[in-house]
Formats: sequence, structure tokens, C-alpha cells
Amino acid sequence: MTIKIGQQVPDFTSESYHAGNFEKFKLSTYKGKWVVLFFYPLDFTFICPTEIRGFGQKEEEFKALNAQVVGASTDSEHSHKAWFERDLKEVKFPVIADTTHNVSKLFGVLKEDQGIAYRGTFIIDPQGILRYIVISDLGVGRSVDETLRVLKALQTGELCPIEWKPGVKTLGKA
Repeated sequence: MTIKIGQQVPDFTSESYHAGNFEKFKLSTYKGKWVVLFFYPLDFTFICPTEIRGFGQKEEEFKALNAQVVGASTDSEHSHKAWFERDLKEVKFPVIADTTHNVSKLFGVLKEDQGIAYRGTFIIDPQGILRYIVISDLGVGRSVDETLRVLKALQTGELCPIEWKPGVKTLGKA
């Protein structure tokens, strides 16, 4: 089963690495918060650390919007720990170790022939409903600022036109 926009995201658990520790990640831990879940292909690569650092640099902005950032790849929690402690010490959000590929399959980002995830960004609302999906190929990094803009637009509960930004008039109730 692949989750779609407007559907309840089933609770799932996975191993994870979080700020120096191995933890059991459980989505329901964040019930009542927005969750920004992003998948990246592999640890120890070129584009991935730019995205991870980008989310890390904006983590306080996400928190101010009642949102938890969560990273995910099909690497193990041990690989995450080695990489983050070596190159990404400043990043504090949890990173799922989807070695079973169950989470990647649920969100439709698994590149089966390589056993890695495409770059997928998902926004889940506080009730656990999937509200936003963007999936791109391996060679193109995403925009953290665009993810923040979309989160803010979703939080208005209104219709937001092209290039909408906070402070700009919306088109009314969705």
C-alpha cells in the first residue's frame, strides 16, 4: 500500500538515529504536530548533506510552526551515526533507518532496483493526514524554503495562490 494525499498515515515504527542516540522511531510520538518527513538516497553522498544541513539550519523555524522535521533513508542507524558524527554534528532531528524498506514503500519512494529512496518530501498534519507530496529523481536537491512556504500555506487552512507567502492575501477558505 502506498499512502496518498488526504489519507491517514498509518502509525509506523523504525530504528533511528537521533542526536547521538539510537532510538525506536514511532510516528505517533508526534501526534498533534505537523511532521515534515523527507527521504534521501544514501549516507556519505554529495547532494544529501546539503539537504540535511538545510533542514537542520531551518529546524527552529519548523519548530516555531509546531512542526517536527524527520529525515529517512534506507541506510542503517549505524551508518547514520557514523556519518552524522563525522560530517553533520549540527543536525539534531531524528533520522529513520529504513533498512526493511517498509517506510520507503509506504510513501512510494523506494527505487527497488537499488534499494534506496528517491528524494521525497511529505507534510503530515497534526491529525496524521498526508497533506503534501513531492518526489524527485536522485540528482536534484529540494528547496527547504519551499517546504517551509508550503507548510505555512497549509497551516492557513485557506486557498493560497501561486507564489503565496505569509502576509499575502489568500483566496479564502479551502
